[in-house]
Amino acid sequence: MVTELIVDQKSKMKKTVESTAREMAVIRTGKASPALLDNIRVECWGGQHPIKQVAGLSAPEPRLIVIQPFDPSTSDAIVRAIQKSDLGLRAVSDGPVIRIPVPKLSDDRRKELSRHVKTMAELGRTAIRNIRRSGNELLHKASKASEITEDEERKALNDIQESADNAISEIDRLLEAKEADILEV
Repeated sequence: MVTELIVDQKSKMKKTVESTAREMAVIRTGKASPALLDNIRVECWGGQHPIKQVAGLSAPEPRLIVIQPFDPSTSDAIVRAIQKSDLGLRAVSDGPVIRIPVPKLSDDRRKELSRHVKTMAELGRTAIRNIRRSGNELLHKASKASEITEDEERKALNDIQESADNAISEIDRLLEAKEADILEV
């Protein structure tokens, strides 16, 4: 029971770190990255589809994203989806491809994005702490019900705490890297 609980807690923490990393990857840093468009859904073929399913994405230059639709008839829908997004990017249809110039960020926008990334990191840390707390509560209940010994409980609590510390330090590392990216001029 204890090992399954610890494995479950570590898995949840790992998923939380991965989720935080994905959310941070979408934040614009002033450099072109196809990951900026991950959350965009294009209305075509009778439904909403992720942009990766309707077009190939690349960043051939530091300030340019190029989109090559698999079906040329979806170009207008892709441009509309990008214009509607809150990314603040302007897509330009250029024959068979769509070009998105990525403008430099202003100092105010950099500070705003930095604050936003810090908030994301804090949400990730809070989720890790909540996972740790729920695991600790389960261990305490099992110990009170005499399902596990106090030594097993103490060892499991230490394992969960170590996993939480590792996950939080990984989120902190992601935060530092993203902030450096954002604040780099």
